Amino acid sequence: MPYGYGWGMWGLTMMTVSTVLFWALVIAAIIALVRYLQRTGRGNRDTGTAEELLAERFARGEIDEEEYRRRMTALAERRRRK
Repeated sequence: MPYGYGWGMWGLTMMTVSTVLFWALVIAAIIALVRYLQRTGRGNRDTGTAEELLAERFARGEIDEEEYRRRMTALAERRRRK
């Protein structure tokens, strides 16, 4: 019984291997794209993240108002230097 235009079992094997490799490359490309987009998105959120985290810690009572203001001032000065 001829498979793959007369190639016999080699044709069927090569078609199977090439299909698996194709889909593996597609999945790897999607994973790489998602990781890249997450990395670049994380860089844009860094400026607000420190302040938000500090505000959350203040709201939970982990730090007092004096510590909160001191750290916010330090963050603002650091941002101005950049």
